[in-house]
Amino acid sequence: MARYIGPVCKLCRREGTKLFLKGERCYTEKCGVTRRPYPPGQHGQGRIKLSEYAVRLREKQKVRRVYGVQERQFQGYYAHAARRKGRTGAEMLGLLEGRLDNVVYRLGFASSRTEARQLVKHNHVLLNGKKSNVPSMLLRAGDTVEIRAKSREIGRIQGALAQIDKRPALNWLELDRKNFKGTFKGGIVREDLNEPAIREQLVVEYYSR
Repeated sequence: MARYIGPVCKLCRREGTKLFLKGERCYTEKCGVTRRPYPPGQHGQGRIKLSEYAVRLREKQKVRRVYGVQERQFQGYYAHAARRKGRTGAEMLGLLEGRLDNVVYRLGFASSRTEARQLVKHNHVLLNGKKSNVPSMLLRAGDTVEIRAKSREIGRIQGALAQIDKRPALNWLELDRKNFKGTFKGGIVREDLNEPAIREQLVVEYYSR
């Protein structure tokens, strides 16, 4: 599957906010948005007035980049959410939050979603006790995610887990830190997803135009 391999700090600068794509670096003064708080490119520091369409497009791109999915895949999540009962935007975010790579990141086993995706692809993660190397796997309530016993000594995993207290606690996840294990309980609360701030209604308006 295609994936973005370019400089990720440019993505944050383009959206004008931190997307937390580089883990702990995003919380330091080395963050690209902190050092250069304007869009990349020759005309990045010029005054640009966005149209209504551009505002919706930028919000769609922001959400897509936060979760690290490509356009066609993102459209699939939106279509799936539109068929569900409830608010389409909230349902779409619920699907994205239920991805295996995102849950690995949220539990604190990785410092970024990109790193979480790599852990999954390299078979360091067990889903319900079995190997699963599909980052886009959607979890169900009650599913357990754990780091394979042989992988628990990896420095990046231990380092990420040591920083978990800096992140907001999420009620739909239960972490057993000692055993490198977590449970996805479902029931995602939209109001708890505020890092970065997301305006999902603009994404719905973009696809509904």
